[in-house]
Amino acid sequence: MLKDKVAVVTGGTRGIGFATVQTFLDNGCKVVLFGSRQESVDKALAKLDEINPDYAVEGMYPKLTDEAEIKEAFATIKEKYGKIDILVNNAGVAEDKPIENLSVEDFQRTIDLNVNAIYVCTKAVTEIMKDQGEGVILNTSSMVSLYGQASGCSYPASKFAVNGLTKSLARELGPANIRVNAVAPGVIATDMVAYLPEEVVERIASTIPFKRMGQPEDIANAFLFLASDMASYVTGEILSVDGATMT
Repeated sequence: MLKDKVAVVTGGTRGIGFATVQTFLDNGCKVVLFGSRQESVDKALAKLDEINPDYAVEGMYPKLTDEAEIKEAFATIKEKYGKIDILVNNAGVAEDKPIENLSVEDFQRTIDLNVNAIYVCTKAVTEIMKDQGEGVILNTSSMVSLYGQASGCSYPASKFAVNGLTKSLARELGPANIRVNAVAPGVIATDMVAYLPEEVVERIASTIPFKRMGQPEDIANAFLFLASDMASYVTGEILSVDGATMT
């Protein structure tokens, strides 16, 4: 579905990001995954090499909120591959502290990675996509962007902002033939929930009609559809992939 496409996936070393990288690779895409540090990038690349040594993948670890680093990274990718077809803004951080324990620094940290990084990366890749006449930008939102959450206001606030960026940029960049969409995952079985006690997992699962958490591959497949030509007339959408989780 993505034969000969070139994609950049931020937060691509684990969880949803890693599953998205692998799914794109399995569908003929060349992928550059971004991680937070060299160690995590090397580990992800080694794992992918074990899965399939023929994967066309490499890794980088620029600071996502540093405009100069990101512009340099994208320029390097463009020089090597000649284009960047797809950007998946997946990197993010969760937060569940109640407001009385949530410092200004905590709030800003969430906004920096979940919102500002998307802005910086999208701004840099937009210049490239406009020059080549097309492109796809995909963002990771969350089900809490639609419903909020009981504690940790910075996280849903950041994801509401992701939705706003997605819808607004879809309208702004549409004339340049650049599609912008987001996927809003529900409760997904990633490292973020792996540490939870079994009884907590069971309680969470009981609120989902399927009686189970989603898998990273469920979100990766949604990104695959939105990145492909099958979604050529889809833009400005926030696609919920949450198993109709009851809030």
